[in-house]
Amino acid sequence: MASRSCTFLEILLAIILPPLGVFLHYGCCSMEFCICLLLTILGYIPGIIYAVYVLVAHGSASEESGRDYDALA
Repeated sequence: MASRSCTFLEILLAIILPPLGVFLHYGCCSMEFCICLLLTILGYIPGIIYAVYVLVAHGSASEESGRDYDALA
């Protein structure tokens, strides 16, 4: 349940300031953060779209792979 509230907070921050939401999930020196920062500088709306996409689509994929590892351990 805590994972859903963290994801909700990240998406909310990604709508307000897109690189901040991606930074909280991936960190400062990740490729996702750099792309989001560049898109936000070039245009606010593309930055929002990319940030929400990365947090929702890639975030759920990384959580599923983590669950598989926990099941094996």
